[in-house]
Amino acid sequence: MDLDKNIRTHFSTQINDRLFKAIFGRNNEESKKWRLELYNALRGSSYTDPDALEINTIENVIYLTMRNDISFLVDSQMTLFEQQSTYNPNMPLRGFLYFAQLYQIYLTKIGRSLHRSSLVKIPAPQFIVFYNGEKQTKDIEILRLSDAFEGDSDRGDFEWTSKMININSNRNQSLQKKCKPLYDYVRYTSRIKENKKGGMTANSAIEEAVNWAIKENLLEGFFKRQKEEVLAMSLTEFDAEEVIRDILDEGKELGANQKAIESAANLLKMNVLTVEQIAQAVSLPLEKIIELQKEYIPGQSST
Repeated sequence: MDLDKNIRTHFSTQINDRLFKAIFGRNNEESKKWRLELYNALRGSSYTDPDALEINTIENVIYLTMRNDISFLVDSQMTLFEQQSTYNPNMPLRGFLYFAQLYQIYLTKIGRSLHRSSLVKIPAPQFIVFYNGEKQTKDIEILRLSDAFEGDSDRGDFEWTSKMININSNRNQSLQKKCKPLYDYVRYTSRIKENKKGGMTANSAIEEAVNWAIKENLLEGFFKRQKEEVLAMSLTEFDAEEVIRDILDEGKELGANQKAIESAANLLKMNVLTVEQIAQAVSLPLEKIIELQKEYIPGQSST
């Protein structure tokens, strides 16, 4: 089928959920079941009540906590899931900023003040990044905030981490075996990549992969029920990745400061990368990217 041109040229992930979030991060019965499977597979737990997981989202990040009593201390863990198709060493800082927001929300919710003599207990944090990009990585990598510290400060005084799990095909297979929804997601995205490597256009590669997923009954019929939405989400994601690569390749060839600024402006308008990622990609200072953001996208926060 010929997808509407507006879908092909609209890259903003603020409009359409990323597929990973659509599968694991929605508030319907099948999504609840799938994210509980993922949660159990990661933690080695055996919870059976899908409603035991409270869920919120920040952008395309899935934020989970276990429902519990008001004290929120028994088996208390605050978990963030995020899927990334681009390698990003800044995830620990990003997670640190996310959790700062979430802990403030949590303290307000339970009515706790930090101005007290007794210790305020909080859920233990866990930030998991599901990575399926092209850059080769280990099956599991622990990214550390201290790697970003400038100077010769004692890195042992403070640390914050994110756990990056490679979910490309044939990676972390034990995890995928424990969580069939994740396995099905990996099979689908891998099919698209294989199709594109075989010479298909993004449109054809995605359409073939969706039809194949329907035939294989991946995600218990999800692809058949949500075919149009899956096509739109997938094409948005994969087209955006191609455009980003083209912009960056062109910028590298020219190597000029003005071209780097133009590339940064284009990436800001697409709204698919953080300002930190853009700064790293085009080799411009973060302050310059924030300045461009204010110019090209008035009113949008740099976080």
